[in-house]
Amino acid sequence: MSTTDDNRRRVSRRTFLAVFACAALIIAGVVSYAASSSPDGLDSATLRGCETVMVGGREQLTGDCIAQHATDHAMASSPLADYSLHGIGGTNGVAGVIGVAITLGLATGLFWLLAVRRRARADHEGADGGGR
Repeated sequence: MSTTDDNRRRVSRRTFLAVFACAALIIAGVVSYAASSSPDGLDSATLRGCETVMVGGREQLTGDCIAQHATDHAMASSPLADYSLHGIGGTNGVAGVIGVAITLGLATGLFWLLAVRRRARADHEGADGGGR
C-alpha cells in the first residue's frame, strides 16, 4: 500500500448522502429560478401554426396546430403541476424543493425496506444452516 492510499481519507456514506441531498435541494430551490420559461422543443413544435390569444381571461389557441386538440394531463390540478405551487407564479423553487424532498424520502424508504428484507433473508438462511 502506498503512502497516498494511507493519507487518502474516505468519506462516509452518511456524509456523502447528506451532501448529495443538500446539493439537490439547493439546485431545486435556487437554480430553478434561472430556468427558461420559454416552451421547450416539443411544445414549440406542437404550437407551430397557432397563435395564443386571451379569451375571457383564459388562453386559447387559434389557427391550425397539433396542440389545438390537446387536453390537460391527469395531474394538471395537483398542487405541484406546471412546476409551481398551486399555479402561483414565482413558486417554482418551492415546488422543486418539495419535489426533491418527496423523491428523496420515497427513495430512502424504498432502500430501507430492501435492506431490511435482505437482512431478514440472510438471517433466515443463516438459521437454516447455510442457504439454498
